[in-house]
Amino acid sequence: QVQLVESGGGLVQAGGSLRLSCAASGRTFSTVTMGWFRRAPGKEREFVAAISWNGGRTYYADSVKGRFTISRDNAKNTVYLQMNSLQPEDTAVYYCASAPFLATMRPADFNSWGQGTQVTVSS
Repeated sequence: QVQLVESGGGLVQAGGSLRLSCAASGRTFSTVTMGWFRRAPGKEREFVAAISWNGGRTYYADSVKGRFTISRDNAKNTVYLQMNSLQPEDTAVYYCASAPFLATMRPADFNSWGQGTQVTVSS
């Protein structure tokens, strides 16, 4: 299995920035896609961003495009999510996930998940 550990969440003011990190370990050889999802209270988990591990191709939800940037450090088995211009609607638990193929934005495409890190944006 692939083990994923998120870090970097916290409380920020609207307009501020945070950088989330996700460290992968275990059977990382099988990882093709790394992604970020989020779940706000009372809502379903939704796609945020994804990156292909080898090519570095990136994909973003329309709601975060232009504000968030996903990147990876292959040598460190780590993926990052730089979040700028944060707004209260970005408040959620953010989850890192991995998939053994070039995944879509659906959570079901990803088979390994971290425990999540809380991001709270105050107005």
